[in-house]
Amino acid sequence: MPFTLAQPVHSDLVIKKSRFIGCVQAVPDRAAAQAVVAGLRTEHPGATHVCWAFLAGGQSAANDDGEPGGTAGRPMLEVLRRQDLEGVLATVVRYFGGVKLGAGGLVRAYTDAVAQALLSAHKVPLQKTVMLRCTVPYAMEGILRRELQLAQAVLGEVRHGEEVEFEFAVQDADAPALVARLNETGQGILRWAD
Repeated sequence: MPFTLAQPVHSDLVIKKSRFIGCVQAVPDRAAAQAVVAGLRTEHPGATHVCWAFLAGGQSAANDDGEPGGTAGRPMLEVLRRQDLEGVLATVVRYFGGVKLGAGGLVRAYTDAVAQALLSAHKVPLQKTVMLRCTVPYAMEGILRRELQLAQAVLGEVRHGEEVEFEFAVQDADAPALVARLNETGQGILRWAD
């Protein structure tokens, strides 16, 4: 089962006068990951490199940001994969200290910065959800709201027109039972949207 992180966690390592500031955090998609990286570049204008690795929704990306190819982003990505993480961004901001570390030293430094952050990270199981939409007459609105609350569904947009259209998210495993219960409660007047 894949995991994500409850909150961002940081590490700070100094290796041969270079400072490596690591962070691992949950992100929903690549756009959010790139926004975090852009924010780090603004926050650390004197940093030599802002390297990152990202895993979410079957996509992965790694960026060495000027370090020798394969010495930063890819090793960081491998740490995330070994931890069975999903929807996670790892970043490492490096301030160069004047001493070259060599390819092996860089791989170890970037890997250690991410691994150190993950040591104190709180991992939570990733719960997959499904988005559902249905339409009911106004007389059923209260009943449907109670059923969704009991199922711990996350209510999205509700539109009031000729009828009431609900959009909601529920955990994937709970969806079939909820749909069956709503169909029974709706007695044929509840309609599902495609």
